[in-house]
Amino acid sequence: MSKPRDERQKDLFRPALDRIIDLGHPLARLAGEIDWGFVEQRFASVCAMGPGQPPLPGRLIAGLFILKHAHSLSDEVLCARWLENPYYQYFCGEQVFRHELPFERSSLSRWRQRLGEEQLAALLQESLSVAHKTGAIETKDLERVAVDTTVQPKAIAHPTDARLMYRAIEKLVGLAKRERVVLRQSYLRVAKRASIMVGRYSHAHQFKRARRMIKFLRTRLGRLIRDIARKIDGDGALEAIFVPLLSLATQVRQQDQHQRGRKVYALHAPEVECIGKGKARTPYEFGCKVSVATPVTSPKGGQFVLHAKALHGNPYDGHTLGSVVADLEKLTGIETRRIHVDKGYRGHNHPHKFRVWISGQVRRVTASIRREMKRRAAIEPVIGHLKAEHRMGRNYLKGPDGDRINAVLAAAGYNFSLLVRWLAMILRAFFWGWLESFQPLRQSENPSIGILHGRRSSPNRPTRIQPHRNAIAGLPSIEGARKTPAPSFAILEAAKQTRERKRWNPSRASRSRVKATRCHVIFLTKANGCINIACFYIGSTKLATRR
Repeated sequence: MSKPRDERQKDLFRPALDRIIDLGHPLARLAGEIDWGFVEQRFASVCAMGPGQPPLPGRLIAGLFILKHAHSLSDEVLCARWLENPYYQYFCGEQVFRHELPFERSSLSRWRQRLGEEQLAALLQESLSVAHKTGAIETKDLERVAVDTTVQPKAIAHPTDARLMYRAIEKLVGLAKRERVVLRQSYLRVAKRASIMVGRYSHAHQFKRARRMIKFLRTRLGRLIRDIARKIDGDGALEAIFVPLLSLATQVRQQDQHQRGRKVYALHAPEVECIGKGKARTPYEFGCKVSVATPVTSPKGGQFVLHAKALHGNPYDGHTLGSVVADLEKLTGIETRRIHVDKGYRGHNHPHKFRVWISGQVRRVTASIRREMKRRAAIEPVIGHLKAEHRMGRNYLKGPDGDRINAVLAAAGYNFSLLVRWLAMILRAFFWGWLESFQPLRQSENPSIGILHGRRSSPNRPTRIQPHRNAIAGLPSIEGARKTPAPSFAILEAAKQTRERKRWNPSRASRSRVKATRCHVIFLTKANGCINIACFYIGSTKLATRR
């Protein structure tokens, strides 16, 4: 690995991004809170030292993964938005605005494969660190957790016998053509027709004819497997190429709907399992099981995901609790005191069985523990958000490693989206708290403008100006300000006229009066080198009928 290229000289006369964007934007503030050095150190561990192409910056890769799963974007859409969004570029560590991508789209796939689940877990760990540093989560929230499992569906079509056998025929014929293995017959045309007719006969409830077409496909697939096996017999190179696909095709041909044991549900993703969670809308889901842990308390910043891990082999929930809690404690560095689970974890393997509380448990339950047990169901909407908004609802990454990587990145993206919302809320609270520190304006006599008095005027009573606690001291009275040619009050009058125009509705012309409405205006005034911020309320009492 050689040193990264230094191209700062090309950007000498280009404006810096921090002078273009608003540094108070939540995404820009989040970029300042993340410890990018920690993330880069973890990512650099997979790069070998020596000559060769320099790697992409660790902050760029980490920022792209965070943005992708925080906003549920595909790799292609992420690249397109990165080019047009200066906040995305600033978040990824760029100094000036780029009009071309400094990476290829395929670089994201290669970096996912290179880093793996172990290194990408640094993003989840850093999200919890930032949440703790900014006050969004406290230490006590990490000691009492709720653990549950869900299914992460794979991006596969619904498996049927006819479709699987036809796909096996297609893949075997295509591989034979690429390796120049001459077949006696390909059966592509007749197999396609048979797979179509299976669906049509099943739809018409002609199941005997549908079974006849499935048997036709099974026979042609067996002929093709035997033909290829004869042609590659004795050739070690071809056997190494064909054996994985031949074994899958043989399993697809021999498996039955009611058989026990492992089955093949997709030729391109043989690791997929059929999992039934008892849902009425989806009795069976095809993917892998994922364990999720969240605080059982109510953190200030929201229900963060403390741990997420893909579990292959469809294990029993109770048999996964020990390893999941051990990984959780290693990730957070905090020992868990109470673990709340549902009844699917009965007979768990956690070494400290008195720290685990199962739903419906009565013995040893105190008032505080009962309150926490009622909060256990708060993990369910978190799982829903992970699936609907952070790409856990359909996994497009390949292989078992892709399942584990997608689970970790979805949890990290969910946490960072909560942090963006938390930082925006802190900014709003700081702004209004700053306004609270000022004294109210003195009362004015202008009958058409009220300053945030907080109540609706009666239609039969003229509007009076009343001071509000959010008003700013030191500004001139409204009456005196209207005599001065200040642009801010021109905005005020324009807002009032706009409000009066919006109140008129021709469909209500028969009414003699219209209820009073309110309009809030926030504007700036500059005097003696100081900037004043004021919030005004505009109200009027009645409006005569217009015809």
